[in-house]
Amino acid sequence: MVSVLVQESHTVSDMLLPLDGELVLASGAGFRAAAPGSDPDCGSEPPALFRNPDRFSWVDPRLWRSEEARGFFSVDAERVPCSHDDVVFPPDGSFRVGLGPGAGPVRVRSLSALGQTFTRDEDLAAFLASRSGRLHFHGPGALSLGSEACADPSGCVCGTAEALPWVCAALLQPLGGRCPQASCHDALRPEGQCCDLCGAIVSLTHSSAFDLQRYRARLLDAFLSLPQYQGLQVAVSRVPRWSRLREADTEIQVVLADTGPETGGAGRLARALVADVAEHGEALGVLSAALRESGAPVGGDSAAEQNAPGSRAGLAGGVVAAVLLVLLALLGIVLLRRTGRLRWRRQEEAEPAPAGTPSGFSNPVFFVATSEEPPPVRPCSPALKMDSSTSHSYFDNPLFAAEAEA
Repeated sequence: MVSVLVQESHTVSDMLLPLDGELVLASGAGFRAAAPGSDPDCGSEPPALFRNPDRFSWVDPRLWRSEEARGFFSVDAERVPCSHDDVVFPPDGSFRVGLGPGAGPVRVRSLSALGQTFTRDEDLAAFLASRSGRLHFHGPGALSLGSEACADPSGCVCGTAEALPWVCAALLQPLGGRCPQASCHDALRPEGQCCDLCGAIVSLTHSSAFDLQRYRARLLDAFLSLPQYQGLQVAVSRVPRWSRLREADTEIQVVLADTGPETGGAGRLARALVADVAEHGEALGVLSAALRESGAPVGGDSAAEQNAPGSRAGLAGGVVAAVLLVLLALLGIVLLRRTGRLRWRRQEEAEPAPAGTPSGFSNPVFFVATSEEPPPVRPCSPALKMDSSTSHSYFDNPLFAAEAEA
């Protein structure tokens, strides 16, 4: 049960069609029947079977594409459409996408498919109930529309946190559902990421003067363009921050990942960003910055591991210190109360997940001009220039833009 766009002419000896489905013929496309052996282009290969059309899931991050500037990436939860996004399926392609199961209905700002753009739930529901809608969207999940475009200069939370288990299940299905082993000690798991990574995380609290787009431009032009930071990948977005005082606050998460053979660059850049906040925080609209850094590389030399943050030698020293403090507390000399924050962290075609497995983008930066100028930096890279008349992004799905393979 699928709709297939046919873009070329094909010669076949016979074809077995499903009970329900459709072939959409592009201009000049079609089929020609030929007796076996009469056409030199037709070999004696076994029958070609159409691949499982139900193997594509809405919550599979590998099937979506967003435009990111060089050096930037998105955490896994933001690689699928966020609640403020406009979702675009190519009008000249065939596709079939599964909705759910999931924690709740998928919510986006608008959806464009088959030459139509839907912005109201009533219109979308009528389309999904139609024959064409059933051929292109299937599954028990729900799809709803109507979110406003993000108009906050500091960005908006993506809104896919509840779907993270299904996102991770789809992403890790080719790996047997397990994350690969991180190549460092004390690896980090950012908010919205499925697996641990090596690098650093800078968490920023901000005022109403903070502009996420301008901060990304500052990172690109003032830091990522420098030779010592080449090869680093950076994700910047607004994410939930959980605390005992306020149930659902937010912060800006800056994830710095080492991707090349050289390690330590992410930590150096993170410390430079913290120093930048100390010097220019007021002009940037940043109130504070907190840094976390992964440990030494696995298999590194002992000297490096002893001096690295979070190394086993440092951990042993911390254990000794903790024991001494506990003894002092037992003696009544000093009483320590520990406070802190505990945070839970997340194109190729994938085969369908096993039965019963949950099928579970960076929230785009929304530019709104403000009167306050940030500290001077070099001119923004063209890759980051955005039309100030728009405050939302478009997601398309290139996987379905090409002709479905037989």
